[in-house]
Amino acid sequence: MKIIRFILSPIWKLWLVLSFTIPFIIMFPVFYYALVNNKLDFAFKMKRVWARIICLLTFLYPRISYSSVKYKLPKPCIIVPNHTSYLDIVFSPFIVDHTVAFMAKYELLKIPLFKYFFVYLDIPVNRKSITGAHKAFSEAGKKIDQGLSVVIYPEGTIGDRGKLRPFKNGAFKLAIEKQVPLIPVVNLNNWWYLENGGFFKSNGRPGCPKIIVGDPINTVGMDENNVDELKNKVHTFIQEELNKFYGKQN
Repeated sequence: MKIIRFILSPIWKLWLVLSFTIPFIIMFPVFYYALVNNKLDFAFKMKRVWARIICLLTFLYPRISYSSVKYKLPKPCIIVPNHTSYLDIVFSPFIVDHTVAFMAKYELLKIPLFKYFFVYLDIPVNRKSITGAHKAFSEAGKKIDQGLSVVIYPEGTIGDRGKLRPFKNGAFKLAIEKQVPLIPVVNLNNWWYLENGGFFKSNGRPGCPKIIVGDPINTVGMDENNVDELKNKVHTFIQEELNKFYGKQN
């Protein structure tokens, strides 16, 4: 069984790369036109189409549920998912029902063509630089002022095999500063289907990843003294959902 997985997993990952890249290259003129002409809503809708193409080609069928009842996400808001896999980003357009900007690592600016998302819509962040991180959150604040929502991964990096890392303060400070709701999102098992790590050593396969959207958390009336309380509330919610799914060893 391990030998079969060792052979098939890299083949599927290669197919995922092709399914990601080829549709993007075909769609790039449309993305570029929308981005340079500030048609951000259209650009994001096309992102959703692109994500659906990726999922259909790779036989990935994310199952999205809500911790209580399904609702329309407030606009603007800050969405704070745990980070388990590169698939977290691919599936995000299925979670949000309006245009959002993603905060992601600065290195993505180096990818040809793909960098234009970060020039015109998304937010690159150099987490190794205090100045760079401050600049990124300042840019995120401007996006919120423009009515856009923002997706921020508070762990700052992908966790190891779904383990939840400590949260950084930035997303929670920003939510309080802008007095906008926080939306916690739990990526339960995306890493089962695409695990960060060696091409031959890590997971890679089709299937049905599971994602939970939590209730909005209101920040109106909070101030900087509530940052830790807010951060701990989101961390606890995500950890409890992971514990339900995996058991308390996670």
